[in-house]
Amino acid sequence: MSMAVVGLVAGMALGFAGYFGGFGAFLLVAALGAVGFFVGRFLDGDLDPGDFFRPRDRGSPRDGDHGGGRRDDRRR
Repeated sequence: MSMAVVGLVAGMALGFAGYFGGFGAFLLVAALGAVGFFVGRFLDGDLDPGDFFRPRDRGSPRDGDHGGGRRDDRRR
C-alpha cells in the first residue's frame, strides 16, 4: 500500500472521529495513530528503541562544532 493511501485512510479516520466524536475523539485517534506508527516502525526494524534514550553526540569545540551555540566569527 502506498504512503498516499495510508495518509488518505488516516485522514479519513481522523475526520470521522472529529465529526462524530468531537475534538477529544479526534485527539485520541491522532495519539493512538502516532503510537501505532512508532510500534509499526519498530516491528519493521526501521526504528531502534535506543534512539530515544541515548544522549546526542554534541561534539566538542575542539572538533569545530560549537554545539548549536552562537558563533563568534559571524559576518555582520
